[in-house]
Amino acid sequence: MGKELQILNCHAGWRWDNTYAQLPSTTYARVLPTPVASPRWVLFNRHLAEELGLDAEALGAEHIAGAFAGNQLFEGSEPIAQAYAGHQFGHLSRLGDGRAILLGEHVDGSGRRWDIQLKGPGCTPYSRQGDGRAALGPMLREYVISEAIHALGIPTTRSLAVVETGEPVFRETRLRGAVLTRVASSHLRVGTLELFAAQGDFETLDRLCRYALERHYPERTSGPNLGLALLEAVMERQAKLVAEWMRVGFVHGVMNTDNVALSGETIDYGPCAFMDAYDPGTVFSSIDQQGRYAFGNQPGITSWNLARLAEALLPLIDVEQSAAIRMVEEVLETFPQRYHEAWLKAYRGKLGLLTEEAGDRALIEDLLRWMKEAGADFTLTFRELDPEAGSVPSAVGRATTTTHAGWASWHARWVERLRQQGKPTAEVLGHMRAVNPGVIPRNHVVEAALRAASERQDVSLCEQILVGLRTPYADPRDGDPLSRPPAEGTPRYRTFCGT
Repeated sequence: MGKELQILNCHAGWRWDNTYAQLPSTTYARVLPTPVASPRWVLFNRHLAEELGLDAEALGAEHIAGAFAGNQLFEGSEPIAQAYAGHQFGHLSRLGDGRAILLGEHVDGSGRRWDIQLKGPGCTPYSRQGDGRAALGPMLREYVISEAIHALGIPTTRSLAVVETGEPVFRETRLRGAVLTRVASSHLRVGTLELFAAQGDFETLDRLCRYALERHYPERTSGPNLGLALLEAVMERQAKLVAEWMRVGFVHGVMNTDNVALSGETIDYGPCAFMDAYDPGTVFSSIDQQGRYAFGNQPGITSWNLARLAEALLPLIDVEQSAAIRMVEEVLETFPQRYHEAWLKAYRGKLGLLTEEAGDRALIEDLLRWMKEAGADFTLTFRELDPEAGSVPSAVGRATTTTHAGWASWHARWVERLRQQGKPTAEVLGHMRAVNPGVIPRNHVVEAALRAASERQDVSLCEQILVGLRTPYADPRDGDPLSRPPAEGTPRYRTFCGT
């Protein structure tokens, strides 16, 4: 397993288990983190630590830095790198954890199981000529955005700590090295199953399918067809997850099948960002030249990814491939309706529609069409909606006479729709405020905080952002930069995957 590390016998509430390491050895490689020169604690998520049942004081700053950089191992952990494949921009590749090591699984006081993973702890057998390291900026980005997604009430992996390594990493330039500690229900991916289906190892594929069901969908483990049960379960969660992304204007940026978690959590925050002005064609990722993963394409890409999951599961569904294909097609054909129902529920909430009417979809789509034409800020437009105030939202990029007329016409239709449901205005606004955030991780604000941390070792802006994002549905304080779009003339925002 490589160089021996110090074993940390830390009585901080850890309850380690290692069920993934009991699966066939082809599903992972045993590997140790590579020690770093001088680890330094940058951020530690005390709120998450408490939720996990950990005693942050017992951990101590020195242990947080050492253990979460990979210089020390928690007693009871069994570090491994997981094997998986993935369709990356439509092409299947053999991958695996090239810069991540799963320390093991922590079982909290309520019996829930959590993967504890280090991201950036050095090379693994799957590093593919990479250095296995991560830079400080991208790790802080994942910490901030994943915690924001969690606070918005959307299923996600979370971030427990960021530790600087004291060593540089080299990408286009010399950057500060860092390690992120990620917490997830599991790191099982669509690509995990794709790998063994592609290899024809159906015995391991069956083990992984059963393991995924037992871990995430125990209520479905007694059915007659476990492969079909897993497909249906994952589809249901992915439909709801992506509808939630669309509710808050989140652009994942790299929806490859290795970034689709079987648990239904948002995973792998690379070139992700939040949309400012509404445009379904919004793309932030520098490598997505064709807009494959644009905001408006996310539901369709999810359907495509689920079809790849279905293909991987075919050998488990029926020995006759034609029969298996018929069964998965019947399931896949239900995705558009599942997604539409989740999306419509989310957007009815955004407009305060507490009853269901046939014209609701048209009302929603007409507002979105107006927002695109007006260059209106997505978050502010919904936050400022008020049936008793018909003024055009404050953040409109193209405030023309036509813009105002279109808004007045739509607003009158919306007010009439609200009147028909017969609910008090205060009740309607209360429901709307509960699903329309006042603050999001504004790209220009996050970028400034990451620069301050990377260039000046100043994480105070990151800490301020995290405080503000903890209660996204509360009324933002006056002048909160997280509540305002970037100034006119700000260059188009671009994100990078950080590998």
